[in-house]
Amino acid sequence: MGSGALERRLRAGEFAITAEITPPLSADPHDLMVRALPLRGHADAVNVTDGAGARAHLDTLTAAALLVRGGLEPVLQLTCRDRNRIALQSLLLGAAAQGISNLLALRGDDPSAGDQPDAKAVFDLDASALLRTAAVMRDRGELPPARALKGRIEFFLGAADMPIDPAADWQPTSLLRKLEAGAQFIQTQFCMDAALLRRYIARLAEHGIPERVYLLIGLAPLASAASARWIRDRLSGSIIPELLIARLESARDPKAEGHRICIELMQEYQQIPGVAGVHLMAPLNESAVPAVIAEFRALPNAHCGAAGRKR
Repeated sequence: MGSGALERRLRAGEFAITAEITPPLSADPHDLMVRALPLRGHADAVNVTDGAGARAHLDTLTAAALLVRGGLEPVLQLTCRDRNRIALQSLLLGAAAQGISNLLALRGDDPSAGDQPDAKAVFDLDASALLRTAAVMRDRGELPPARALKGRIEFFLGAADMPIDPAADWQPTSLLRKLEAGAQFIQTQFCMDAALLRRYIARLAEHGIPERVYLLIGLAPLASAASARWIRDRLSGSIIPELLIARLESARDPKAEGHRICIELMQEYQQIPGVAGVHLMAPLNESAVPAVIAEFRALPNAHCGAAGRKR
């Protein structure tokens, strides 16, 4: 199987772009692929979410396998909310069997946030324990308690992060724990404040984190001031400055302005040492993502990473 395009691009020091889709509430593969296929040839990999918002959707492993068949490279999101360790281990084997290497380990939204709040959460493992399990399967070819696995397993392991404006005594404890468990890349929540991001990356650099992991920063082509406020207020950890919301509010064409803002931030983030790429998410505006990527890719030096990155 070998490494995927996302891992190869990151290891080469090129600026990577991932995107995200939510699998539909549908048993028809066509309904998934109409969302995914516009990203083919644009995004380096496409995340398929796992019960996002604590709601049922087409399961993430099936969705990822359909993307592989459609010529797209998936990032398989796996949450710890719905499955015990036995089920998670079986899903990891299933992913390896279908040539899916990119994994993003997540805690998962609590069921109380969804449309079936009486559902029971599992949380047998946390995200770090899930990463550690996948790393042991890959590196040692075994499952606990020392059960030998057959077949080749080549996972590229990811975790999530939420950039903040760090206080003087802040320590990146959670992120370091994920790195120690085996995380190789990080995708963050929306962070559309370049000055704050620079401060955050600088603090991570004090701990040597950007040299150990690939950081993909969450961005969005915002559709309107209202959608920007919704993301900021409803999606925990999202950072969207009032200055950007004001630009959208005063724009004659808010969608076009959101497109411009996203491109501007991609260009700026490309120049920040320690930033390996961006992760584009667009709630209720998924159709805007391919055009944003295409426009950015057409710019001079769009594939180049920040100078000085040790890769």
